[in-house]
Amino acid sequence: MATGEPIKRRKLYQEVLDRLVSGMATEFRPGSLLPSERELMQRYSVGRPAIREAMHALRQMGLLRISHGERARVVAPTTDAIMEQMTNGFVLMLATNPNGLDELKEARLMLEVGLVRRATQRATSADIDRLAECHRALVAARGKRSAFIAADMAFHGAIAEIAGNAMIASVTRAMLAWLARFRVEVVSVRGADSLTIQEHESIYRAIATGDENKAAAAIERHLTRANELYSKLAAQNAIESVAS
Repeated sequence: MATGEPIKRRKLYQEVLDRLVSGMATEFRPGSLLPSERELMQRYSVGRPAIREAMHALRQMGLLRISHGERARVVAPTTDAIMEQMTNGFVLMLATNPNGLDELKEARLMLEVGLVRRATQRATSADIDRLAECHRALVAARGKRSAFIAADMAFHGAIAEIAGNAMIASVTRAMLAWLARFRVEVVSVRGADSLTIQEHESIYRAIATGDENKAAAAIERHLTRANELYSKLAAQNAIESVAS
């Protein structure tokens, strides 16, 4: 520790929280009940407020299920649940950080180019049929903004799942959900839906034929084009906002 650096004081419930999380990795396994509040108070030599605040934090993290009149039950953590807990914070960051959305789009581009390669390598006939159905749903949703965005996201989410890494698939689904809140204007542009349909078909056909280089190039073109269109719209909206 550097000389003169202040010593950080932690709240008591944070120490309890750390103990409980450590216990979940060894003693309090998923599905089991936590000891009662009184037992935890005695175990950690703290008062009821510290126990309750720590348990509330664990519930917010998706690691505890608390029902009225019952002891808290430990929940097996999932990537989807953890990412869901992060959603509000990320959406706020995207809305207030001038670089946040661009960085998220860049991260998505890098991630999905790799995912489509792996998906092309691993795709079964059932997976190909699933992508075809996703594409048909996209075509059917043409002109319907909310439905079109949902179908668009479902197509990309399917690719992430076909790639076969559950953790990365969860992260991708979360990123898509965050971006979806900021993409309505892109879908509203005349001709954008038709172009998106064409680009998705190119991606689908490349995966179906097992050409991972072609699939990677297709999804990179698709996402780069969408990102550039969004940036132009964002700049235009900013100018119009200042002018008004």
